[in-house]
Order: sequence, then structure tokens, then C-alpha cells
Amino acid sequence: LGGDGSGLEWVEGDAEALPFGDGEFDSYTIAFGIRNVTNIPAALAEARRVLRPGGHFCCLEFSEVKSAALRQVYDAYSFNVIPYLGAALAGDADSYQYLVESIRKFPKQEEFKAMIQEAGLREARYENLFDGMVAVHSGFKL
Repeated sequence: LGGDGSGLEWVEGDAEALPFGDGEFDSYTIAFGIRNVTNIPAALAEARRVLRPGGHFCCLEFSEVKSAALRQVYDAYSFNVIPYLGAALAGDADSYQYLVESIRKFPKQEEFKAMIQEAGLREARYENLFDGMVAVHSGFKL
């Protein structure tokens, strides 16, 4: 691959029914998107399906803030400032309200880790960033 991205093929597809064969990839990465999937277990099963044995699943997603004090500040910012900014800058408060709500509805770290394991991915783990505001989840197809 060139540094300019040459050699890449961009494909738009449904995370619950990927347009690829079994075991085609060494790595499956998704960032800030799996919480928008209708059926998360189906998307995780698809991730496992397209991975080769030994393949790595990696997901970066908003998650639960661990510190009660920081969570209170973050919630106030999220529910009051983010939709206001969405209205002021993009003329669309509703999409930004959805963003905040989708983050809160997404499974907490341990619950999502269990979902990864239930999909058949092994050595599932996560690493909290920014006190859990964001987490990197991973697992392997063994």
C-alpha cells in the first residue's frame, strides 16, 4: 500500500451481513460505529466470520466513565452542551441528542466484553481511555 492510500478498496456494507467471504481478513477494526448497529451480536458474529484464525477484532467506542464526579460533569456537558452546539453549528440538535443517547444505551465495558466472548472471540479484553469515556475492546478468532 502506498502512503496515499493507493491499493485500498473502499466498500460500503452492512455490518450485520458483510459482503466478504469467510476468513478473508487478519484484522477487523470498527471505531465509534458499533453502537449504531441494530443487532450488535449479529455484527460481532460477522466480524468473527470474516476473520482468519488468529485474526484480531478491535473496537473503539464510547463507554462508561468510571469516576462519579467526572461522569456528572461529562453527563451535564453531553446532554446540555453537545445538542446546543449541534443546533448552533450544524442546525441539527436532534442528531447530536441521538449521539448522546446512543452512547448511554451502549453496553458497559464488562457487558460488551461478554458479548465479544459470546460471539466466539477469545482473549477478549478492554482498555479504558480517559477514565472509561472511551474504551478499546479486542479479541481474537482462535
